[in-house]
Amino acid sequence: MEEVTFVGEALPFGERITLSDWNHRNVSVRKYFELHKDSIENIQEFWASKARELEWLSPWTKISEPGAHPHVTRWFPGGRINISHLCLDRHVSGKRRNKLSLIWEGEPRDEKGGPMEVRKYTYYELLTEVNRVAYAFRNELGLKRGDKAALYMPMIPELPIFLLALARLGVVFTAVFSGFSAENLALRIKDLGARTILTADGFYRRGKVIKLKETVDGAVSLSATVESVVVVKRAGLDVHMTEGRDHWLHDLLEGAPSSPEIQPEPVESDSPLYVLYTSGTTGGPKGIIHDHGGYATLLHTTMKEVFDMKDEDVYYCTADIGWVTGHSYIVFGPLLVGATTIMYEGTPDYPAPDTWWAIIERYGVSIFYTTPTGTRMLMKFGDDPVKKHDLSTLRLIHSVGEPINPSAWRWLYDVVGQKRCPVGSTWWMTETGGIMISYAPGTHFVPMKPGANGPPLPGIDAEVVNEAGEPVSPGTKGFLVIKKPFPGMPSPPTGIWGDPERYAKVYFEKFPGKNYFYTGDYAVKDTDGYIWVAGRADEVLKVAGHRIGTYELESALVSHESVAEAAVVAGPDAVKGEVPIAFVVLKQGRDPTPELTLELKKWTKSKFGSIAEPSQLFFVSRLPKTRSGKIMRRLIKAVASGSPLGDVTTLEDEAAVDEVQNAYQDLKRAVERID
Repeated sequence: MEEVTFVGEALPFGERITLSDWNHRNVSVRKYFELHKDSIENIQEFWASKARELEWLSPWTKISEPGAHPHVTRWFPGGRINISHLCLDRHVSGKRRNKLSLIWEGEPRDEKGGPMEVRKYTYYELLTEVNRVAYAFRNELGLKRGDKAALYMPMIPELPIFLLALARLGVVFTAVFSGFSAENLALRIKDLGARTILTADGFYRRGKVIKLKETVDGAVSLSATVESVVVVKRAGLDVHMTEGRDHWLHDLLEGAPSSPEIQPEPVESDSPLYVLYTSGTTGGPKGIIHDHGGYATLLHTTMKEVFDMKDEDVYYCTADIGWVTGHSYIVFGPLLVGATTIMYEGTPDYPAPDTWWAIIERYGVSIFYTTPTGTRMLMKFGDDPVKKHDLSTLRLIHSVGEPINPSAWRWLYDVVGQKRCPVGSTWWMTETGGIMISYAPGTHFVPMKPGANGPPLPGIDAEVVNEAGEPVSPGTKGFLVIKKPFPGMPSPPTGIWGDPERYAKVYFEKFPGKNYFYTGDYAVKDTDGYIWVAGRADEVLKVAGHRIGTYELESALVSHESVAEAAVVAGPDAVKGEVPIAFVVLKQGRDPTPELTLELKKWTKSKFGSIAEPSQLFFVSRLPKTRSGKIMRRLIKAVASGSPLGDVTTLEDEAAVDEVQNAYQDLKRAVERID
């Protein structure tokens, strides 16, 4: 493959950290890979043993078999199951009946900074609410197995309740992130063929009320399939309600019994549970299908292996349910294993930068799942917001969403976890449904390496390969692939909703004849077999013929003691083709100066070489991000190249784009004055 340079700061291969508290579970790296090898050589029986831990409504007849379309695998065919039953009924009929299942906090705070709204549900109470909603959906709206529904919801308890109620009825759903435009929402409604839309009047975000119903009305006007709209009264807004089509949730529930018994629909294991749309580099969004049985098997396994979930744990994932992390690791995964899961409506730094730490202290959170971007954003406020709270209940921290640079890993380990907690960097994607690569302290705890994702999990045959699909030598960057099918992967009937040809082309044609699932990520495998994911293969600069990953440059910048966050994009250059342009957020107490600009350029050069020194470096107070916390490099690149911004519906704060634009234009005007 074409040579791609990798920055050394992101790969401290030799550094290992082992916690003495975990020594009783430690196994050597060699022993772990012996166990992993056995799971791959006996992969069918491995996954069958995990599936047997679930409660099936009727047994499966085979472990897996090819689907009707190329590269689509049916997991546990013949078996009948329902993920709502797994998340609720089996716990209520056992010892977890009165255990807290869900704790929710709204964003509004009182004058002392405490939450003004808290709602808590035991497993019995959650099942009761899910059954009441399922009753209303079935009896008032006529929803039944095989119907389609779309959700355009904020982070309020009704969202997981709706997901579980729809799953209970066998209704296929798509949850659309509440920042999308009416056009984007309509695109997903039409592709799925949704007949019902579930939404709210609005919600709270950074002290403001964000309207939702208006967007839904715009989307419905573009969609011919919608018959009904259900609205949750969250913000008390005066919204337009179309008679005969629109229904307030509280009105629908008036006719439901206080404790109805709605039996979960016994659906086939590979029956679609939900469709989640993810962006493609070409064409429209891809509707990834996840089923009931295979998906539940993967989530149940990873909750135990990766999160080491115990009955007394309190679990907090900071994601948004509009994205796959929220589906898998706020709702279905934690509830499958009978955990107490926490939801928060707002952002990590509003009204203060200690919001996350206050939640951890308030509820005694023991397992914390967050993002590198959110971590770096809070790092800029220093250690004091963390240290003002008692985080002694924490015992395990993981991150998700993008590669974690060693500086952010160190902060989570040293400051948040107080050097007591394992810190992992999980790798997976919308298409896999659940975690693929991670430390697994629940079963096999191996030494940690700052910045590494870790070994592939048991049953996951991950490899780093070259253009020909052959494994690369340790320390060499290549393409990350999954060599064998796994439960939770895009499921029948078509992998991508209604488009089996696209599924095969996007994920399996990169390496003809290999049948490898192509992830689209670069990665490096070190001499121990740990995998270091290096970002998207399409997020690469080409400088004078050298290909350089943007993540590597950002990681080099963030390793400087003054830098909290960084985004690097390609800028046009008449001689080199492209050059790196960096936008940097400094930590609190650090001032942007010309001297610091030169220092950071030299720092990057020393870490990576002269070819990667940023041609321009800008200081900003914030970077454009989605509401799920990912940096929108596309918008920054558009500013640097003078291109239209395009769709900004997922943007968290438009002022961040304005700041990037102003910084860039100020420099251009300064250069023009000199010329």
